[in-house]
Parts: sequence; C-alpha cells; structure tokens
Amino acid sequence: SVGPQTSKEKGFFQINMEDDAVQNMLISYDGEARWPDKIVPFSPPPPPAQAAVAEVVELTPEEEKALADKTSKDKFVKNSMLASIAAAALVAFGLTADSPSAVSLMATFGLAGLAGYQVVWGVAPALHSPLMAVTNAISGSTAIGGLLLLASGEQSGSLIPDSPSHWMGAIATVLSFINISGGFLVSGKMLDLFRRPEDPKEYFEFYGLPVAIILSGLAAAGFFNIGDLSLMSGTSAIAASILCISAIAALANQETARTGNVLGIAGVALGLAATTSDMAVEGGSLVAFEQAGVLGGLGVAVGSVLASGVGPTELPQTVAAFHSLVGLAAMAGAAGEYLGNSGDLMVGTLSSIYLATFIGGVTFAGSLVAFGKLAGMMDAAPLQLRGRDQLNLAMLGACALGMGAFLSPEISASMTAMDPETVRLASLGMVGAVSSILGYHLTASIGGADMPVVITVLNSYSGWALVAEGFLLNNPLLAQVGALIGFSGAILTWIMCEAMGRNIVSVILGGAGTEIVQKSGEAVEMEGEVTVASVDAVTEALLEAKNIIITPGYGLAVAQAQFAVADIAKNLKAMGKNVRFAIHPVAGRMPGQLNVLLAEAGVPYDMVFEMEEINDDFDDVDVTLVIGASDTVSSAAEDDPNCSIYGMPVLRVWKSGQVFVLKRSIGNTGYAGMMNPILFKDNTDVCLGDAKDTCEALRTAVMEAKK
Repeated sequence: SVGPQTSKEKGFFQINMEDDAVQNMLISYDGEARWPDKIVPFSPPPPPAQAAVAEVVELTPEEEKALADKTSKDKFVKNSMLASIAAAALVAFGLTADSPSAVSLMATFGLAGLAGYQVVWGVAPALHSPLMAVTNAISGSTAIGGLLLLASGEQSGSLIPDSPSHWMGAIATVLSFINISGGFLVSGKMLDLFRRPEDPKEYFEFYGLPVAIILSGLAAAGFFNIGDLSLMSGTSAIAASILCISAIAALANQETARTGNVLGIAGVALGLAATTSDMAVEGGSLVAFEQAGVLGGLGVAVGSVLASGVGPTELPQTVAAFHSLVGLAAMAGAAGEYLGNSGDLMVGTLSSIYLATFIGGVTFAGSLVAFGKLAGMMDAAPLQLRGRDQLNLAMLGACALGMGAFLSPEISASMTAMDPETVRLASLGMVGAVSSILGYHLTASIGGADMPVVITVLNSYSGWALVAEGFLLNNPLLAQVGALIGFSGAILTWIMCEAMGRNIVSVILGGAGTEIVQKSGEAVEMEGEVTVASVDAVTEALLEAKNIIITPGYGLAVAQAQFAVADIAKNLKAMGKNVRFAIHPVAGRMPGQLNVLLAEAGVPYDMVFEMEEINDDFDDVDVTLVIGASDTVSSAAEDDPNCSIYGMPVLRVWKSGQVFVLKRSIGNTGYAGMMNPILFKDNTDVCLGDAKDTCEALRTAVMEAKK
C-alpha cells in the first residue's frame, strides 16, 4: 500500500490512504499535519457470529415412543415403495413376456441376484479393488453373445466375417476376450500382493479335476452322442454360474481371495465351453469355430499385453477402460442379434436388444470419460453445462420415444415415408448414439473427487448390460452373472456414497438436482500460519511417540512410497510402538486401492484399519503421519458448509497430539481442488518434498535410531 513497488512506475511513490495501516501511521501528508484530528481510529471488524449451540431437549416417554413409531413408519413406507416398484416391474414383464422360458429366466435372474446381493456384502473392504477387477473380468461373458452370432445364419468358407451380424459377433468376441484375459491377470497380480511368505502353499491345480469332469461330460455328449448336448451344455452353465458366485464369496478375506480369482477363471471357462457346445447345437460350421479361436486368441494376447504393464497405481483407469470394452461388446452383440434375425423377433427380445444397446452405450462412453479423468487426460473438474438436468432428461426422453418406435414401427412408419424396418434400424442407431452422448455427459458432469463412485456405478452398468443380453439370448448364465455383477456394483456404489456423503441418485444421474454453482457463500477463511518441519523433527517426534497412525492417500501411490512407509512402520513397531494405518474408503481413485498398495509393500493385515474402525482413536494418538492425502483428512468437511466436500465423512487426524503432513508443496491441493485447513492448525506441521524421498529419509533415520 506504500512504496514504488506497488505502482510499478518509475519515480512514482504510491500512498494508499484507504489502507487503515497507512493512514494511521502517517502524522503528516502533502505538507499538512494529520495528527491528531485527521487520523481515523482503526475499528476492528466485529467477530464472526458464533453458531448457536443446539439446545438439548429431553423427550418424554410418550414423545420418544411417537418418534420411534414415526421412524419405523418411514422405514416401512420406504421398503413398501421399493417392493411396489419391483412388483410393477414384474407385472410389466409378465404382460410382455413372449414365452414360458422367459418367465423361467426371470426366476433364475431373481434368485441369482438375491444370492449375489448376500455374497457381496461379505467382501472385506480391503478387497473392494480386487472385487471390481474380478467382476469386471467375469463381465467379459459378453463373449457368449459374440460366439453365438458367429455360429448363426449362413456362413462362407472364409475366416473373414461375411455379414453384418457376423461382424458384430466378431467385434463382441475379441473385445470380450481382451476384457477376460486382462481382467483376470490384473486381479491375480493384485491378489498375489496379499500373499505372505508364511502363508501355506496353495494347490489350485487340484481344482482342475472337477472342471475336467464337467468338460468330459461336454465331450461325451458332443463327440460320442452320449446324452443330449444341449442339456449337458445347460448343466455346465449351472456349474459356471455357481463358480462365479463362489468367486465373489471367496473374496470375503485375504486368505481365500486368491481362490476367488481361480474360481472366477474356472466359471468363465466353463461358460465359454458351454457356449461352444451351443454353437455346435445351432449347427455352427468349422469356420465359425476357427473364427472363434482366432478372435479369442487375439483378444487374450491383447489383454495379456495390456495387463502386464498395470500396477496398483494404474488400476483405476485400467478397470474403467475394461468397462468400456464390456459396454461396446454389449452394443455389438445386441446389434448383431437384430441384424441377423430382424424379421423373426418377439416384443420381449426386441426390448432386450434395445435395452442392451442403451445400457451398453452409457457404459461405453461413461467409462471412456472416467478413464480420461483418472489417467489425467481430461480435466477433473465437472462439466457444468447450463440446463444440465434438462439435457439429460431430453436424451432419456428421446431414447424412450425411440424404444416405442422400435417396438411398434408401424405407428412411426405411418407418419413418415420410412418403412417399418427402416424405422427400427434408425431407432436402434439413434439409441446407440444418444445413449453414448448421455453416458459421456453423465460422467463428465461428475467431478474428479467422485470418480471412485463413478467406477462402481459403471461396474454395475456392465452387469445390467449382461442381464439384458441374457434375456435377449434366453441365456440363464448371462442373466445370473449379470445379476451378480449388477448388484455387486450397486452395493459398492451405495457404500462409496455413504463414505463420501454423496446422494446416490444424484451421482448416478450425473449430479442431477444439485446446483451448478456449489458455493452459497464465502469459504471459511484460513487462520494461522503453515509451519514447516524437517525430516529430523518428524523422526524425533516418531521416536518419542508411543501411539502412531499413518494415513496414506493417492499421493503415496503416485510417489511409489509404499515400500519406504512399510519399513518405517515395521521398524517403529519393532521398537514397541503401537503403529497402525488408517484407510479412508475412497482413498485413492477406486475402492480399496490403498489396501492393495500396502499389501504390495508387505504391510501385515492387522496393522491396516478402515475409517469406521479407527476414527474414534485419534484423540489418543501421539503422532499422525499423513502421506499424500488431502480431501480424506480435511477438517473443512465438518467445519465449512460452503466447501465442495462438506458432509463427507473424513479421518479426523487433526485430533491427534501432533500431525505431520508430507506434501510436495503447500499450494498443492487435493482432487477436490481446495486447500486443507488442517495445515494451519497449531498441532500440524508440513514436511515438504517428494513423498518417496521424504519417506526414504525417514526410513533411514528411524533405522539408524533403532541400532
């Protein structure tokens, strides 16, 4: 406010008399005395209004009973509404079902969904990342639709597809096999990280015996005409479905998780084997089997190459990319089924084709956007188009009208110059394009901080695409596996939304119902100063502490500092200190990613705790070490109603006796793009530098002190 540096004009000395500090210290100005009558005394602004303390009202027994009755009534109303929606859906299905087999398929879907719902709840939070990877690999069962398309219709003697439906089948097959091989290899790599040297040897090769028995039954029916091949194929599909459900159940804990991946591989393998039997039953030529072998081999090779370079850090964007393949394969399978049987399809089958295309389009484009944001190829900030909700509703409305035209083309044909077949093709092409735009817009409208939830939503979508394809092909295996994946993703979405304080409906609908401008007032002003600590100071505090918690975030993954952190924790524990890791449900870019990183570094299971297990213990902690975490440990989530993460449950690290935050720079913000207020608290010091370099320096210092 005073000086030549403020004007940046040579020879000009600026004096800002509107600045309280300037006008209070000048006793003369421009040749005139200002003291004592021309100086305006400084009046500090009034202190901010204190939030009113809520008055505790004691309820009478009658009021407590009335409140309990109201709570119970609300619960019953909610459950009855959900049941009514399900009942209405069943009535709609019953009125439009075109065969008894469709009703039987719905029963299979319902029972598989119920089983999957119960099984997924038993999966340990630490294994949510492997769960998504395994279910993503299983969703490659879209290959079933592609293989059946290759065997359908008239076929030439060339390996090159000779019709639009065969081309769609080829696309679906190769994309699905990329997803299967890449997904299971990534899952295996992750789950191997949880294995410890002291764990007993696992003899997975013995599981090959029951699989071989099933395959021998298919061979007996197919090559030696023992029994009916179609019935044996259906029996094999039952075994495949049971194995896929068992794969998810085995992810309940780290000890059996690797078994889950093996069971998943066996389940998908039996499902594909049953499909090749169905190809033979439908009269598939030798060329069709050769095409299947070439396309499957190509997909496996590509998937293996892609998976070979994936580490725990790249896991979220890899899963998103694989989800996009499932969506595109579902679209190709649905389009191929229509193109190959356009004149002979019932209303139920046509509905399944349209829904599979719609869900596949949303999954495909939405997954590509999620991949772009997670890989840093797109801006993490949400796309905030004006009229966002109206745009989404308009696209949904267009898809709904398109479905009406697709199912009843005669009505549209009477109003246009197009024949019914052209109307149907136009409607199917329209829903593919519009649903893809909708998927792009829905995902782009969600900020980068909510990407963990988006990944689980897309995981669920891939399952529902499988369900639609299952009803399309009257294939119980696809309906069962799709229900398993759909409910798995839906449950994980609910868990993530609860952990982030987000509205699940709003997230699914791309932020529907939320204001584009999030802040309703000024953010809480940061008070105090950021104090910087050296590595020596952090080391000294760790050595003097008895109770220590380490809270890692995505920055730990980026810096690849997990091995140094693991050594720090092990050495401190060897000194008799109580050392634990606190993991937020959405730390990282997908559920459970930090658990995988710590497992990679050899951190014992009993040292890693979820947020709800450890959050109440920070009051008794001497030192908390925050490494690469920001939003998940931000006190603004509880103190600042105007910040974007307000209401999100966080780890209350600031309640510890001393907090050290390892950051590359003070101005570096979290994924939500806001400064963390805990940096300004009296009990918090910042240790600046690359997380890996700092952790390695801490490791060296701790190990020296241990000697």
